[in-house]
Amino acid sequence: MHGVVQSTEQISPTMVRVVLGGDGLDGLEMPDCTDSYINAAIPPAGATYGPVFDPREVRDTHPQEQWPLRRRYTVRRWDAERREMTLDLVVHGGSGHGGPWADRAEPGDVLVFNGPAGDYRPDPGADWHLLVGDESALPAIAASLEVLRPADRAVALLVVDGPEHEIAVESPADLDLRWVHRSARSPRPLVEAVEQAELPTGRVHAFVHGEAEEIRAIRAHLLRDRGVARADLSCSPYWRRGMDDEQWRSVKKQFVTAMEGDTA
Repeated sequence: MHGVVQSTEQISPTMVRVVLGGDGLDGLEMPDCTDSYINAAIPPAGATYGPVFDPREVRDTHPQEQWPLRRRYTVRRWDAERREMTLDLVVHGGSGHGGPWADRAEPGDVLVFNGPAGDYRPDPGADWHLLVGDESALPAIAASLEVLRPADRAVALLVVDGPEHEIAVESPADLDLRWVHRSARSPRPLVEAVEQAELPTGRVHAFVHGEAEEIRAIRAHLLRDRGVARADLSCSPYWRRGMDDEQWRSVKKQFVTAMEGDTA
């Protein structure tokens, strides 16, 4: 499957909104979840194929240095009537592969992908909702907050580099939105914010996604100190500080196994 870039917008210093459309999205079926994601296939520089290609066929017929690089992106919004998919992508200068693609994207460019898939949606039976994450989790958190009902109660703790990196987040629910900013004096501000937060009582349905070490610490705190049930916690380390995506993918399975054993 593939989408053609319809528009791009810089919505923060490190986030670009890309809207995909075109007949390459015909037949796309969205799962009933708010953390839906696609697995994008981005050709390396100098690739001799494209712009539309079959990633599996490329792997079978091209040397490894020409294989597309895989990146997982959350679907910020799907407009079924217009057949348009919105992605909010984190960019960090010229490093990596997905970020530079988003930074250079312009109308007419093509993004090949598999999916979408996903497995989280706020539980309407919960007493309240907790959503915790960094820039990588913002699309899923924003999408989740939008589907809550006016009678729902939610607390969102979001970490970014500073006030200029905060983006518009809206919800019909009773939302307590708390932005946390990184600083040299506070190396793990999101962990500290969650540990120190006054939170509602009752059964919580929690979504905690972002940088691996921070998510691991927050998960352990919620399970051990807050009494959150495992079944009520959606927790995923999207990335790990100091590693590119390929390095992280090679060790993620072992990390998750160790993380899940922290409170065994």
